[in-house]
Amino acid sequence: MKNGTKFGILAALLLLGVVAGFLSYKGSNSKYEPMDPAKIDSIEDLQAYFTYNPERDIIISAHRGGMQEGFPENCIASCEKTISEMPTFFEVDFSFTKDSVMVLMHDLTLDRTTTGKGAVEDYTYEEIQQFNLVDRNGNVTDYKIPTLKELLDWGDHKIVFNFDNKYINTKGVSDERKQAALSFFARQLKEGGEWSMYHNIMLSVRSIEEALFYWNQGIRNVMFCVEISSPEMYEAYDKCDIPWNYIMAYIRLAVDPSMQEIYDKLHANGVMTMTSITGSSDKVKNDFDRHVAYFRELLAEPDIIETDYPSQFIGLPWDRKTLHSYKK
Repeated sequence: MKNGTKFGILAALLLLGVVAGFLSYKGSNSKYEPMDPAKIDSIEDLQAYFTYNPERDIIISAHRGGMQEGFPENCIASCEKTISEMPTFFEVDFSFTKDSVMVLMHDLTLDRTTTGKGAVEDYTYEEIQQFNLVDRNGNVTDYKIPTLKELLDWGDHKIVFNFDNKYINTKGVSDERKQAALSFFARQLKEGGEWSMYHNIMLSVRSIEEALFYWNQGIRNVMFCVEISSPEMYEAYDKCDIPWNYIMAYIRLAVDPSMQEIYDKLHANGVMTMTSITGSSDKVKNDFDRHVAYFRELLAEPDIIETDYPSQFIGLPWDRKTLHSYKK
């Protein structure tokens, strides 16, 4: 028998064993008891929540608030559903209405996620309430478009929110509009701003320049989710004024073995690493194959995995001890 054939058979047998192992674990896992995943009353509490610990369970983060059948993205009811099933924190997005109300909405248009049509900014908040949210399968739900303020009040002191400023990376948005969005965020976070009373906010930023924009304006009540996917990016943040305890590192779509030295440096600084699988494993069509893909993501052991479907990780092993047992 050729060596290549032998290797293929061994790899297949290993995969079958691993799959059988996680299915057995899934079947034995007890039901999650609802609990507050965090008690966030200060920036120090937020920093503690995102401090690396090699024995800590992997965190499954809910992208766009988590999505399930009948529960739309960026909806408080969806967040409530997810947090009732598992500990998590939420990445959320928002857009401005015509009368400058911030509403939860990933797109700058209504077409994909609601029964409405057109740009969010073409409607006042009152006008936008005529529409209903739809779930990921396009089914119309009873849920209305919530405001950011409603979400913040719901999660105050107990739920972490990772804010994604869609005006920064959405195609077609002018530089002037991007700068206006940055300035708006900064005003809300400064003393006296509408967000300044909350201690559970992380900002996703697209560059070190964007992170420093906030830092240089004296903003110290949030943390930053920043991309560190190369040695050069690590060095840039290591040299900048932002302390490591204000940073969580986004390492892109998957753990990269060639970056292990950088991961070790991040961990030595107390920084957690996060992969986002919304464009990779989340896209696997077949349910079984997708769960196998999720298990592989867990075995790679990023500290945080961001996914569109957090509830589909229920029953898979998130704890380090169990994951390590599969690698022996």
